[in-house]
Amino acid sequence: MARYTGAVCRLCRRDGVKLFLKGSRCFSDKCAIDKRNFPPGQHGQARAKKIVGYGLQLREKQKAKRIYFTLEGQFRSYYEKASNKTGVTGELLLQQLERRLDNVAYRIGYATSRRQARQVVRHGHVSVNGRKVNIPSFQVKIGDVIEIREKSKKMAILESSGQFASGLQQPTWLHIDREAFSGKVLALPKLEEIQLPVNEQLIVELYSK
Repeated sequence: MARYTGAVCRLCRRDGVKLFLKGSRCFSDKCAIDKRNFPPGQHGQARAKKIVGYGLQLREKQKAKRIYFTLEGQFRSYYEKASNKTGVTGELLLQQLERRLDNVAYRIGYATSRRQARQVVRHGHVSVNGRKVNIPSFQVKIGDVIEIREKSKKMAILESSGQFASGLQQPTWLHIDREAFSGKVLALPKLEEIQLPVNEQLIVELYSK
């Protein structure tokens, strides 16, 4: 399966904003944005060009793709499904991305980053409603119970404090039982709960041209 395997800190520097791709490192003074807040490459420190119009729309789409580690074809498929449904297309698009199993595993706290959560899922450590699922893009539904499998619980990265391993606040659309290493989907995520540095309306404008 195709995926990005390069340095993820370069992606944050390219967009000029923290995309939280490196787990706990993003919350430390080692974060690349804090140390070198300019685009990567030989001419990264040169005077930045003003980005307008199509460039702004493209940057927002690239940020969303990088945050959720999807490639262009898959991301476009998410948009087309969202645009064919009744509702606000941008919110429906982000809801689909949030309901990916690897993202839910990250939100629950099974991993410190979405990339690490993807690996946890791919290696078969996560079950949905009691059945092993190793597909990171699997879409969870309301009522689904996501658990670390019994044989894999010793590998869980859930923290005992009030903060998640991801450094984000507990999402209200998920119920999390830390002792049982499980989480349950209570509702669809609302736009204000997703907490991403992305303007989804610009993505819709880009694809609707």
